Amino acid sequence: MSRLPSRWDGVEQRVPESLTDLRGPATGKVALPGHLGWSGLTEYDLVNPLLRMSLYRTVITGGGRSDAESYLNADLLLADWPTLRRGIGPSYRRAWETKITALGREALAPGRPR
Repeated sequence: MSRLPSRWDGVEQRVPESLTDLRGPATGKVALPGHLGWSGLTEYDLVNPLLRMSLYRTVITGGGRSDAESYLNADLLLADWPTLRRGIGPSYRRAWETKITALGREALAPGRPR
């Protein structure tokens, strides 16, 4: 009997090589395609921090590298990372902070929530 792959298999390969690869919008509304927004909200207003973090969590945990590159914005991800990292799970957090070391440094900056 074959078993389904774990959702954590290949997490490292889904992380872009660097922050410069993240070309997502910094303003406006973002509509996710069906493969990402299949079970809930499909449109997110980036002005709203809660919606933005929900979008980023959805893309990080459910998308591939090309999704991250298309929908995530480097500046917004850096700004939100100290909070966002607490809601994505340790496998994703480690993968992103290992590959994109600026995220790990941002998370450890003085005065940031752990």
